Amino acid sequence: MRKLPVFILLTAIVLAAYSWDVNEKYTGPKTPETDTTWHADILAGYEARYVNHGEAFDGPCRSTIVRLINPRPTGRAYLYVHGFNDYFFQSEMGRIFVDSGYDFYAVDLRRYGRSREPWQYPFNVRDMREYFADIDSALAQIRRDGNTDITLSGHSTGGLTVLYFAAEKGKECGVDRVVTDSPFLEWNYNAFMRDIGAPTVGFLGKIFKNSKITQAHCDGYAYSLLKQYHGQWEYNTDWKMTYSPPVTFSWVGAINSAQSRLMKKRGDISVPILVMHSSRKIEGCGWTPEFQTGDAVLGPAMIRERGLRLGHERMVCTIDSGIHDLILSEPGPRAAAYDTIFRFLRTFAP
Repeated sequence: MRKLPVFILLTAIVLAAYSWDVNEKYTGPKTPETDTTWHADILAGYEARYVNHGEAFDGPCRSTIVRLINPRPTGRAYLYVHGFNDYFFQSEMGRIFVDSGYDFYAVDLRRYGRSREPWQYPFNVRDMREYFADIDSALAQIRRDGNTDITLSGHSTGGLTVLYFAAEKGKECGVDRVVTDSPFLEWNYNAFMRDIGAPTVGFLGKIFKNSKITQAHCDGYAYSLLKQYHGQWEYNTDWKMTYSPPVTFSWVGAINSAQSRLMKKRGDISVPILVMHSSRKIEGCGWTPEFQTGDAVLGPAMIRERGLRLGHERMVCTIDSGIHDLILSEPGPRAAAYDTIFRFLRTFAP
């Protein structure tokens, strides 16, 4: 094996001193859920079912399809993929799309929300292409339900995932357009961390897969969402945690690789793309009123710069005063985000 460069070794030592953790806490049986029939979802009026995906690196895994069917079928469907430290809880979104003539679907990816098994470290992944099977199974269900016009959408890491999916699959992606809400196209770090720090951790993730990096103990974004604080939403904070858990080295590597491969294969995206982002970046950790007016997670300028280079047909749109998850913004920016999505859908209708 070749010797690691000195800066990589030093980085490993520093990270290990503060965040080394390879202990697996779960010691019980790994017995997967075998019932994949439709059942009433936790969201009123929705239904859900599990999809078993066999053995992954940490044992049996599953995804969950959630749907709200239009009583007057139109053959059009909208599929939503959530972001990191997240799951589908935005019942308002599904009803807006159903009221607009779509069947609505969402997927809780493996190790997230409804899909997470007790032996799985939350949100972990070693290759973003693992999620392709979760998306493909949802698309297969959408087609079985009679839909032929399909929009694939994603927020944050979900936005990265769906764009990566479209780039890797090319003309075989099986959807007609892609919508993204603040996609995670670049690390929200300085140039040194983007160009050296994150790739170094990603490289180390090939060796120390389960080692973890503790994230900042910040509550500003969560407080801007939760109704009990300053937001308008209620959700399960065991599934969408107020304080994000540590991420594994291999998770960093998976994100870094997906971002890099997406930009290399961006010309292979064969369908129209919508990239939406906030008008401003919010700095800080503890909540202030400014957290209701901008993106406190990613840098909108970096999203825009990369978004303008994707695919062949695209709309890159700024949502004034939108927060990181634009459809969870204050009423004005939220309405603007929905207006932008439906304008995009009309512009690139079949």
